[in-house]
Amino acid sequence: MDSLLQNHKGSLIAVIALIVALLSTLVVVPETEQGVVIRAGEPNRVINRFDPTQEFGDTGAGISWRIPFLESVQMVDRRILSLDMEGETVLSNDQQRLEVNAYARYRIFNPVLFVERARTEENLTGQLEPILSSALRQELGRRTFASLLTPERGNAMENIRDALDAEARSYGAQIIDVRIKRADLPEGAPLNAAFRRMESDRQEEAETIRAGGRRDAQIIRAEAEAEAAQIYAAAYNQDPGFYDFYRAMESYRRTFGPGREGEDVGESAVILSPDNDYLRQFRGGQ
Repeated sequence: MDSLLQNHKGSLIAVIALIVALLSTLVVVPETEQGVVIRAGEPNRVINRFDPTQEFGDTGAGISWRIPFLESVQMVDRRILSLDMEGETVLSNDQQRLEVNAYARYRIFNPVLFVERARTEENLTGQLEPILSSALRQELGRRTFASLLTPERGNAMENIRDALDAEARSYGAQIIDVRIKRADLPEGAPLNAAFRRMESDRQEEAETIRAGGRRDAQIIRAEAEAEAAQIYAAAYNQDPGFYDFYRAMESYRRTFGPGREGEDVGESAVILSPDNDYLRQFRGGQ
């Protein structure tokens, strides 16, 4: 056996070397990665390139080949990736200093451009973080703090996403979504001052509403009194005698009759001459 090995030592080494060479030509690309084959320092082709029209399992992932020592393979993630921004201070349009936490979701759709311009995800993140911060400052700086609690917030996020996406595409990435996780006032004196200012604004708004209500009530009352006067005038024109009688009875009731429910009239005494004109209805209108 030893002599056999000794006689065929060179052949065994050659076979082993051939097996190693063959294995080195193979590369396994998983479903979650895109393999960029780099030849002489330049991207040559892509294995398992991201294509939204292809179904899972039919993307070209699995075993592929490369030229040993001449070609290398760089893996690029084809999943949706995250870009987080924590504790960014932003000044809103109403001069509110906000602590903003935001995040962006992106995908690398052009791995060749990504390898040429960014090389690694860390480099891409380093390029996109300042742009996300700048876009947040500019967009939120045009809006009030209260607007961030309304559907207007969605429009702001779309504008930030578009601004970030325009830059990300130069690195072969696409921004899918941008969201604000939280936007709060800083703790301490600024927060308390903001609460006091908000309370004062609400009180001022409530007083404005009450003043409007009082104004509307006066207008309605005046219109009702004018309409009543018109009705009285129309009644007088139709039958002056009856109108005079009705007005006199109303005056007598208010003067001599009991007060209405909840009305405190007290006790009073009136001394009039029998021939006083005020008592003419008691004399049959004479």
